[in-house]
Amino acid sequence: MGKYFGTDGFRGEANKTLTFEHAIRIGRFLGWYYGARLDRKCRIVIGKDTRRSSYMFEYALCTGLMASGADAYIMHVTTTPSVAYITRVDGFDCGIMISASHNPYYDNGIKLINGNGEKMDEETILQVEDYIDGKLEIPLTERDQIGRTVDYVAGRNRYIGHLISMANYSFKDVKVGLDVANGAAWQIAKAVFDALGATTYVMNDSPNGFNINTDCGSTHIEHLQKFVVENGLDVGFAFDGDADRCLAVDEKGNVITGDHTLYIYGLYMKERGKLFNNKVVTTVMSNFGLYKALDKVGIEYDKTKVGDKYVYENMVQTGNRLGGEQSGHTIFLKYETTGDGILTSLKLMEVMLAKEKPMSELAAPVVFYPQVLKNVRVKSKPEAQNDPDVQKAVADVAEALGDQGRILVRESGTEPVIRVMVEADTEELCEKYVDAVIDVIRQKGHVEE
Repeated sequence: MGKYFGTDGFRGEANKTLTFEHAIRIGRFLGWYYGARLDRKCRIVIGKDTRRSSYMFEYALCTGLMASGADAYIMHVTTTPSVAYITRVDGFDCGIMISASHNPYYDNGIKLINGNGEKMDEETILQVEDYIDGKLEIPLTERDQIGRTVDYVAGRNRYIGHLISMANYSFKDVKVGLDVANGAAWQIAKAVFDALGATTYVMNDSPNGFNINTDCGSTHIEHLQKFVVENGLDVGFAFDGDADRCLAVDEKGNVITGDHTLYIYGLYMKERGKLFNNKVVTTVMSNFGLYKALDKVGIEYDKTKVGDKYVYENMVQTGNRLGGEQSGHTIFLKYETTGDGILTSLKLMEVMLAKEKPMSELAAPVVFYPQVLKNVRVKSKPEAQNDPDVQKAVADVAEALGDQGRILVRESGTEPVIRVMVEADTEELCEKYVDAVIDVIRQKGHVEE
C-alpha cells in the first residue's frame, strides 16, 4: 500500500482526506501517462456511485484528464464491476470508479482499473502518488490536443446486457427481494431481474446523495431479512454502495454470506465437472464451518490474505475459477476480473433453479462456528505481533482448540490495530481465548492507552 492508495483505492472523507485537488491531479497523471507520454490520444472511462461528492470528483477527474489530452467517457451512476468490465471489453486504456463502497456518504474514494479490468498495479500507483506530491512535472496540452468528455451511458447498457446473458434459466414465478442500498445498483439490479422474468421487490432504491448505505444494504442486512419473510419471498439479495459485493437471505430469513456462496456454487461447479483444480479460494477470515463443509464434499481450498485483490491474484496464478470473501466479494473468473454483487446474485439463482431447491437447503451444510473478533490499538503492530510471549499465547490457544476451532491474529492494513479472532464450539470459549491473548498484549505494554 502507498501513501494515499490502499488495497482498494484512495479513500477518505470527501474534501478532507480526499479532495477535489487530488482528483484533478490523478486525472492529470492518467491522461498524460496513457496518452501524451506516448504521443497518442487515450480513452479513459469513469463511473460513480450515488454520493453527492461523486459528482464533484467526476468533474475534477474529467478536468484533469482533458487538460492532459485524454478523452473522458462518462458512464454516470454505475457499479464498480461494470467499469472493470467495460474497460476490458471496450478497449479503454484504463478505468476509474468513484466510490467508497460500503462507507458512509461523507466518505468517497477513487479506484483505478487497468486496461485488463484489474486493479491498478503498484508501480503505476506509486507514480500517481509521486505526481500528487509534486515529484513529477507534467505539461498541459494545448489547442487540438486538449481532450473532451463523451457521454457513455451505452457502456452501462452493454453491461446490463452482459449480466442478462449470464442467466441460463428464466426467473419466472420466482419472488426476489433486492436491497440496492441507495447506491450504484439502484437501477441496474432491478432492470436485470425484471428482464429475466422475476417478480421483483425492491427496497432502498431512492438515492438522494446522502443515504447510500445508511441503515440498508449488505452492511445492514437485518432489514432485508424482515422484508423477505414478511412478503413471502423466495430469496433476497443485498448489495453494498458500489455493488461489488452481495449477501443473500434465504426464504426463512437466514443470512447467506460469501462463505455460503463459495460452498453453494463450488459444489455446483464440482458436480458438473467445472471446478478447475477441485479448489475454491478463500481468505483467512472465512469461517471454520466453511472448511468443514468443503472437506465433507471433497473440495480443496486455498487461503489468502484479506482482500479480494489477493483472492484475484491467487486465481490468476493458479487458474482457480471461484474465490471470494465472507463479506460477499465473490469472483467468477470465467466471466469477470473482480467481485460483482449482481453477478453473484444471478449465479445463486442459477443453482436454486438448476437443483430445484430452496436457498435454505442449499446452504444448510455450512454450519458456522461462533466467532469473536476484537481489535486492539497498539503502539507498534510488528512489535506486538512478533513478541515471543504473544506468539506463545497464540500457540497455546491453537493447541487447546485442536481441530475444533482456530485462532487468527493479524495486523490491520489501515489502522494501528491488531485483530484477534477465535472460532470455537461456543461463544464463551471464543471470548475466553481472545481475551487471553489480548491480556498478554496488554501485560507486555503494547497497548496504546
